[in-house]
Amino acid sequence: MDKELEHRFTEAFAENKEKIFRICRSYSDNTEDAEDLFQEVLINIWKSLPSFKGNSSVNTWIYRVTVNICLRARHFSSKGKKVVVKLDGVELENRGEEMTEDRSDEYRKLRACVEKLDGVNKSIVLLYLEDQSYREIGEVTGLSENHIAVKIKRIKGRLLKCIKQ
Repeated sequence: MDKELEHRFTEAFAENKEKIFRICRSYSDNTEDAEDLFQEVLINIWKSLPSFKGNSSVNTWIYRVTVNICLRARHFSSKGKKVVVKLDGVELENRGEEMTEDRSDEYRKLRACVEKLDGVNKSIVLLYLEDQSYREIGEVTGLSENHIAVKIKRIKGRLLKCIKQ
């Protein structure tokens, strides 16, 4: 394996491991399952590294592998049982103030509404919450920037409607 590519992978993975774990956690029922999923993602990234073509950034490629592994795991685990996806890993921005009870309630409602989204829309929301650009989200999901913009607008509308119910 090319040492430069290996070095880039190590740096990118170190830079993104918390985000990767949050994505894994959002597709898992509990922390143990998230850790198993995280390890599976790591193994798949490592095995796939030689096939990385450089068509996108290493970070985008890592996100794409992560989301694909999570979606595949969710698909297989959902056969024969209901899977509840939690968003414990997604952090709400707290700008120095304590989260009030009202904000905490809003956060719980938002999490419940996001849990109801299908795989692609949920992936888009998670990447959006990770401050990924529309271009980067598009690279991960295989959708155009314009399509991502439209989907995000629609998802926001659905989430707002769900929260108000």
